[in-house]
Amino acid sequence: MPIIQSQISITSKEFLANKEAFQKRVEELHRRRGEVKLGGPEKARELHKKRNQMMVRDRIKPLCDPGSPFLELGMLVGLDLHNNELPSGGFITGVGLIHGRRCMILAHDATVKGGSYYALTAKKHVRAQMYAWKHRLPCITLVQSGGANLPEQPGIFPDDGQMGSIFYNQIMMSAEGIPQIAIVHGPSTAGGAYMPALCDEAVIVREQGYMYLGSPTLVEAATGEIVDAESLGGGEMHCKVSGVTDHLAENDSHAIAITRDIVERLGNKPEMRWQVAEAMPPRHDPAEIYGLINHDHRIPNDTHEILCRLIDDSNLQEFKPHYGDTLICGFARIMGFEIGILANKGVLFGESALKGAHFISLCCQRDIPLLFMADVSGFMVGREAEQTGIAKHGAKLISAMAAAKVPKYTVVIGGDYGAGYLAMCGRAFKPDALFNWPNARTALMGPDQAAMVLAGVRQGIYDREGNTWPEDEKEKYKQMVRDDFDAFANAYNFAAHLWSDDILDPVETREVLALHLDIAGRCPAEETRFPVFRF
Repeated sequence: MPIIQSQISITSKEFLANKEAFQKRVEELHRRRGEVKLGGPEKARELHKKRNQMMVRDRIKPLCDPGSPFLELGMLVGLDLHNNELPSGGFITGVGLIHGRRCMILAHDATVKGGSYYALTAKKHVRAQMYAWKHRLPCITLVQSGGANLPEQPGIFPDDGQMGSIFYNQIMMSAEGIPQIAIVHGPSTAGGAYMPALCDEAVIVREQGYMYLGSPTLVEAATGEIVDAESLGGGEMHCKVSGVTDHLAENDSHAIAITRDIVERLGNKPEMRWQVAEAMPPRHDPAEIYGLINHDHRIPNDTHEILCRLIDDSNLQEFKPHYGDTLICGFARIMGFEIGILANKGVLFGESALKGAHFISLCCQRDIPLLFMADVSGFMVGREAEQTGIAKHGAKLISAMAAAKVPKYTVVIGGDYGAGYLAMCGRAFKPDALFNWPNARTALMGPDQAAMVLAGVRQGIYDREGNTWPEDEKEKYKQMVRDDFDAFANAYNFAAHLWSDDILDPVETREVLALHLDIAGRCPAEETRFPVFRF
């Protein structure tokens, strides 16, 4: 039995120092999650409650089956951006269980800028839709939106992937038989009105939910007609006159109950296509990972020790363990789900890349999902590496990874730089989900390397012009570059811009991955077709 044997002393000074430093990161993560879960400013929250409306997260909870998990995506979107006035992008997305059926729930937070759309809001909405489309999840949209935030026009209106794509995705998913259901919880204008209108079924709350392409104020300004909100776009009107909505609810709770009834009657639920074994805990406590992550981010982590605390029974059937050993490849289970793991243990050499490509092809043939655990400075450079074909071998790994049609997940557990980030299934290569641990750092290169490169370029300009660059000014410039790259690489920066789906506490990783695998396993398998490989 290929059990990973831990060689770490959990009472050593180094372990305890790492653990203390990482616990502070975890505490910060949970504190920041708590802050964004509050929603908009206190004044907006109080006004919302005064109108006898449920807060957005309080709407989601009863919509889901009691005691079931809500797999939230993009919770930290907008963090530290827009003066911190856009928590979660003003929009909550995630997968919940409704009458035993996995559904994508998309919900406006009306306490955040009236539920209006910023560029990040639209990006998050589209990201959630694409996840739902790929996994054929019914979409339940809890609508209460003022539509487009006009000053954000460049980021929400003209291009693919913005607000127009939200409507396109709704239409095309419906055409493919993926149910689209909406609840109109409050005033929903313009784009906010199109969303429920484009759904298969729509519920609206009496004397609370309103939907119109132009508000009463806009109608008066444009046409001179004076009209009240109820006759222009209220629940009674839309259910009895226009026919735009299908079900009239008395309040938020009633609307949620109606929606649960609709979901209950969506037909047969998709079946699991894989054999899932009984879940077994790792032989070592996952919380010990805190002491394994080096508090100096420039030092790589011991990936075997981390895997020992992440996979079922610490059991890893390693593939080619004596070849290309800077990339660990192996078969394991996470909460009973079989998975193929590619985990960095140093810089990527040609042999590592060949091994990774070979392993990916095995997983594709066997319909085994892939997990990329990224902690890599990139590919090896230098004359020997180039002469032995590092470019073509790296291309094989990237091509195999990109073409693989099995579910793919990426967890950045350390530094993830340059082409190494791309090869380990970075965001551009469309993993089903990408997560960072709180210590994760991702960039074109590390801060020190960037400072050296850019200072070298600038020094060359001084030399060509026959000028001298004073050492103190050079060091000041290099520190500015370090600071810029350091801020960019931060895991919170990636989460805020939705370049990752979330930051995970390492002890959450097993459960989160298992929830994603459970969703992926209920979709039909896809055939992988590999491109031409350069041999």
